[in-house]
Amino acid sequence: MLKALIFDVDGTLADTEKDGHRVAFNSAFKAAGLDWEWDEELYGKLLAVTGGKERMNYYLDNFNTTFERPDNLQEMIAELHKSKTGYYTKLLGEGSIPLRPGVKRLIQEARDAGLRLAIATTTTPENVTALLENTLGKESIDWFEVIAAGDIVPAKKPASDIYDWTLKEMKLDAADCLAFEDSENGILSSQGADLKTIITVNAYTLDHDFTGAAIVLNHMGEPDMPFSVITGNADGHSCVTLELLKQL
Repeated sequence: MLKALIFDVDGTLADTEKDGHRVAFNSAFKAAGLDWEWDEELYGKLLAVTGGKERMNYYLDNFNTTFERPDNLQEMIAELHKSKTGYYTKLLGEGSIPLRPGVKRLIQEARDAGLRLAIATTTTPENVTALLENTLGKESIDWFEVIAAGDIVPAKKPASDIYDWTLKEMKLDAADCLAFEDSENGILSSQGADLKTIITVNAYTLDHDFTGAAIVLNHMGEPDMPFSVITGNADGHSCVTLELLKQL
């Protein structure tokens, strides 16, 4: 029996990466006097790594190897990440990052049906709060029984830790839940916790390997904006509904 829906955030609930996190990172770099600039192509490569601080380390290890590293590099990266979060929440407050098609409708449908909701993400708790409050309203934080975010577990996606922790907190079996993801790292994480997974791709994840996904879609769809099925069987449905999820 379907009892709960567990959502990733970045790229799944909202298309936050290209016009949100990337822009905020660049603003933080500029404010710190750094000449680092992450264009769209480079950022797509950096998305191989989850977590903002981890992504900056990956950038220095693989794309900016001539940067003279200070002795307090990790402290510097932590400060940059804190600054980046401030710029990101400002973008959200300006309404620059809307929810993806079908997300608000599905969440409301799930709430009306009494399904439990949770979030499992590598982004910071502050980012989750800012996104939810600026798209669904301040009360929406209370709609999610568990918000597993940031460094709450030591190993980030593709490790299954964040989903394992969420299931433990909710006292639910994986068979009672569905996960929603948008990336290869995401589905590796959810499947590692034995969760059936719905994928909604974005521009950065079109070519990812989603082997084993329950269905792969371009988005969740609206009555006037049907989704496109990339792989799987939607059984005649044109948008993600609880009926379709129960069938999956």
